Amino acid sequence: MFEYIGVMAKLDSLLDQLIAITPPVDDPSGRATFEEIDSLRQMRNVVDHKIVCHTAQLGQSQLAERSGSTTKRLLIEMGFPPSAASRLMRILAGLYGLGKVVGHAADGRLSVEVVDAVVSGVALIEKRSPDGLSDGDRAEFESQLVSQALSGATPAEVQTFARRIGNDVAESVDTGVPASDDRSLNTLNHSVTDDARIDIRANVTQVIGEKFAAMIDERAAPRPDPDGADDRRSAEQRRADAFELLLDQAALGASVDSAGSPHTQIVLTIPADGEDPAALPWTGSVTHATARQLSCDGTVSEIVIDAETVPLQMGREQRLFPAHLRRAIIIRDEFCIKCGAPPSHTQVHHVEHWSDGGNTDLDNGCLLCQRCHTQVHHHGWDVVMGFDRHPWLVPPVEIDPQRRPCPAYNRRTMRLDDAA
Repeated sequence: MFEYIGVMAKLDSLLDQLIAITPPVDDPSGRATFEEIDSLRQMRNVVDHKIVCHTAQLGQSQLAERSGSTTKRLLIEMGFPPSAASRLMRILAGLYGLGKVVGHAADGRLSVEVVDAVVSGVALIEKRSPDGLSDGDRAEFESQLVSQALSGATPAEVQTFARRIGNDVAESVDTGVPASDDRSLNTLNHSVTDDARIDIRANVTQVIGEKFAAMIDERAAPRPDPDGADDRRSAEQRRADAFELLLDQAALGASVDSAGSPHTQIVLTIPADGEDPAALPWTGSVTHATARQLSCDGTVSEIVIDAETVPLQMGREQRLFPAHLRRAIIIRDEFCIKCGAPPSHTQVHHVEHWSDGGNTDLDNGCLLCQRCHTQVHHHGWDVVMGFDRHPWLVPPVEIDPQRRPCPAYNRRTMRLDDAA
């Protein structure tokens, strides 16, 4: 008991000292700051390893089981992010017998992320071996992965190296399946972030990856803006827009050449007192602008709830822009009116928002791809109907201070005066 109190006192003292540390105030070259960061990095690695060791002991004590919980759940309740808790449990599951990893982690030379990569890599190699690994082979592969890590390889590079070893192990026998083709290794995970975004991570076979990359590439080509400027989206943003398009088309069974259809079904819960924002089931509260955009092209169900989340009223489900109107709008617009994306990449946008009383008819709809739809709803672009009953785009002031209307993509050589 006295020993425990002494250890806690030392940890509290160490914590106080760490809190008191501040960056050097007079370090024009940055050298002292660099060295302190490196020391803190090594200390962080040591602390992470101590957490691994303490977590192992916590599991052996069966404290969680006695309280009807799990060690992972206790870690999360303690304040560890779920991803960090999962990593700790993953390391503990595969760390037994990996003495080199333990030694280098204990002296601060390996970060917990690299330890996770090495442990997972050894497990992958073992899974690739039809007969399992002998103690000698396991130690040899551990050494190779640790050497990669100590040479400066990132966790992702360590895992790539492990997969390459795993392929060699599998190919050494007739029954081996290369890791690139092993569907049993496929993983797909998603989690909701603190700001209600979705973090998606996948590790799939080479064939599945090839299909994904090809379909994303087909839909992520840059397209010029109406003012002639190059596509202002980054490659990552274009791929994200393409991914959303893939989800829309998959839900409809649509191909890249098919005409678009309503994409999204929304269930908005609306507090009757109006104090709290409307919310979606999976990702929580939404802004008014987001709700308006989603309702622009889809099936909308509104449920009014009281303070106890008991439904008081259910709005009727309304399907917007039926097939015959969509076909008519496709014939008129041909493409996304802003960037020229094909019809299968588009949604039908209400020129006057449906939530503001806009009609669902030919003269109040136009084709916009997801990226351009977002720009119209959130980034200052407007759409107006010309005298010619065709949509015209009004750019934001940062692109054109005079906000002069420009025609839809399929009529790009015209000017609004021509329509009069």
